[in-house]
Amino acid sequence: MGEIRSERIAEAIRKEVSELIQKEMKDPRIGFITITRVLVTDDLRFADIYYSILGSEEDRKRTLEGLRSAAGFLRKEIGQRLRLRFTPELRFNFDRSIAYSAHIAEVLEKLKKEKKSNQ
Repeated sequence: MGEIRSERIAEAIRKEVSELIQKEMKDPRIGFITITRVLVTDDLRFADIYYSILGSEEDRKRTLEGLRSAAGFLRKEIGQRLRLRFTPELRFNFDRSIAYSAHIAEVLEKLKKEKKSNQ
């Protein structure tokens, strides 16, 4: 039963964080960002927020700094909007899956072009 609740809360947190970043935050370090998923511990003490951006390693570092700087604001807003008894501590992690998928697509496209040129 607790697992279902933590999944519902994780999805609600994902939606709220996405909306807050898009509409409320004005930090120039945070550009176009996608919140890919949120995992909440069963005791609801921590929420691991996975995000993705396209850009260089420097862009990723700046975005992480901006997110960590805004963690208090985001946590306070989530607590108010979701009316949780205890708002989880937010931990941000870069999600490499989208970048990896883009890399795989590039490699496949390159192989496809090489195959055509060899025929």
